[in-house]
Amino acid sequence: MPFDVGTPEILIILLIALILLGPSKIPQLARSLGEAVREFRKASAEISSEPIQPARPVKAEQQIIPAQAKREEVDYETIRKLAEKLGVATEGRSEDELIREIISKAKEKGLLEEKREKQQ
Repeated sequence: MPFDVGTPEILIILLIALILLGPSKIPQLARSLGEAVREFRKASAEISSEPIQPARPVKAEQQIIPAQAKREEVDYETIRKLAEKLGVATEGRSEDELIREIISKAKEKGLLEEKREKQQ
């Protein structure tokens, strides 16, 4: 093995460190090395103990109603007023028909962007 370090090699490394750093610096070096290892273990334990929350699923199609409002939050009267402001006839039309027509008119006037198809 290329890094097979035995007892003689460790003693040589310690002797060189003792000569270079001096006898007073070796305990300080060992202490700071011990603190660094302790902090690393503490941080890795915190990361592994945190519960992993799954990402929110992304819907394939998002509603195109303004402000991402749900249909339950927008009443028929609001839809009818919006249709009238866009010049859509409201007589005899259901809520779904009005929504489709509002979206169509908004796209024509450049208020909404067309959904882009995925290019494969």
